[in-house]
Amino acid sequence: MTPRSVSIIMPAFNAEKHIEQTIERISADLWQLVRNIWVINDGSVDKTGAIVDAMAITKGEIRPVHFKQNLGYGAALKKGLMLCKDDGCLAAVCLHADGQYPPEAICHGVDAMVAGAIDILQGSRIASGTALSGGMPLYKFIANKTLTFLENRVFGLSLTDYHSGMLFYGRKALDALPFATFSDSFDFDVEVIACGRAKGLSIGEIPIPTRYGTEISHVRSIPYGFRVVNVLLKYATGRYCSL
Repeated sequence: MTPRSVSIIMPAFNAEKHIEQTIERISADLWQLVRNIWVINDGSVDKTGAIVDAMAITKGEIRPVHFKQNLGYGAALKKGLMLCKDDGCLAAVCLHADGQYPPEAICHGVDAMVAGAIDILQGSRIASGTALSGGMPLYKFIANKTLTFLENRVFGLSLTDYHSGMLFYGRKALDALPFATFSDSFDFDVEVIACGRAKGLSIGEIPIPTRYGTEISHVRSIPYGFRVVNVLLKYATGRYCSL
């Protein structure tokens, strides 16, 4: 990738304890690639917005977008991805503000996309072998394995982790995927894979380390599982082919 060719989408909700440290973990090499960091402040009621605004004064690549109320993870990604689509980047990556996913893996992920001509790249905690040692609760590990088995059967893929939230988007994916039609909730990421698969985009994964710390998860596991199953049913009945 050339300088200023990668944009980052950072959905942020009540992330005051982690967002500054997450951005500070971005390496000098990655800053050379960064075009914009679109921080989507999803109606936070803590100091997230003020922290991001202060950082943007000294780092022009940081571009805060503030929602007046919480619209949901998927809604934040829709906004960020549409901004990436319009800003001229060649690739985009979702990096959560709570630091659970590694900024240190972004350069490697971008290189892997280019080398493999991959349109959508999923970061996989399972492939790295660090899921349980990195703090993933056992029930989440089992649920992940179960859903991933079903997803691979339906999508005809062999990924190991559809649920990390660290997704890379090539230019073809940014242009082809109808983000506005996807969920406003956490099943947004699975819809990206489903629609990408329906449209014939190339999909791959890279291993990423697992890190569960003091961040607060806003995912409700049981409703999320049902939402994922609904995505699979929509894919199996051809709904994504017509989007």
